[in-house]
Amino acid sequence: QVQLVESGGGLVQAGGSLRLSCAASGRTFGINDMGWYRQAPGKQRELVATITRDGSTDYGDSVKGRFTISRDNAKNTMYLQMNSLKAEDTAVYYCNCRQRIITQKYEFWGQGTQVTVSS
Repeated sequence: QVQLVESGGGLVQAGGSLRLSCAASGRTFGINDMGWYRQAPGKQRELVATITRDGSTDYGDSVKGRFTISRDNAKNTMYLQMNSLKAEDTAVYYCNCRQRIITQKYEFWGQGTQVTVSS
């Protein structure tokens, strides 16, 4: 099992910045892709950004140019730097990882951290 714990959420004014962290613990070997997803009230969970173990990144269209995903494999930690925040970025942000051990694939989610952007 992999445990994912997010931190860094909070209340920020529009135009401000926040940095989210996601720390992985437990059986962490074999973790490949990691990512951030978010879910606003009444909406489906959506992709924010993903990053491979090698550092290749992908972003949702709504955050391109404003958010930056990164990871420190040695620390089993992933980050999301969020700049130029908008009210529509308000959501619960979830950390996700995908793990492969030989032929078995697993996916884990964190509990989420609330990000609220006031306009």
